[in-house]
Amino acid sequence: MPRKSKCPCRHPNCPALIEVGQLYCPEHLPLHPEVQRPSAESRGYGYKWRKVSKAYLRKHPLCVKCLQEGHFVTATVVDHIVPHRGKPELMWNENNYQALCKPCHDRKTLTKDISPEYTY
Repeated sequence: MPRKSKCPCRHPNCPALIEVGQLYCPEHLPLHPEVQRPSAESRGYGYKWRKVSKAYLRKHPLCVKCLQEGHFVTATVVDHIVPHRGKPELMWNENNYQALCKPCHDRKTLTKDISPEYTY
């Protein structure tokens, strides 16, 4: 049976070829946090969080950012206003939640919550 050909490393301008299923060559693997990021379950987003976030979205169905701009958009994500970084008092405090649509959540995460340091 023929073997699958190797594919290029995803790091910009890296010529290294790696096995299918890998993303980066060994040289660039430590540089990419998405590869090393802990699972959602280990970061506290398990069954209990799913239950709490669904209940919160039922009470707060509209995106707060879009609502401030006069748009009525359904919220799909419960965001932590202050990132919890593994601290239970921030993770489970309902006063630290806000309902956001996915685009608003992604925008906030990429601008304000960048470079997280988890302290589990």
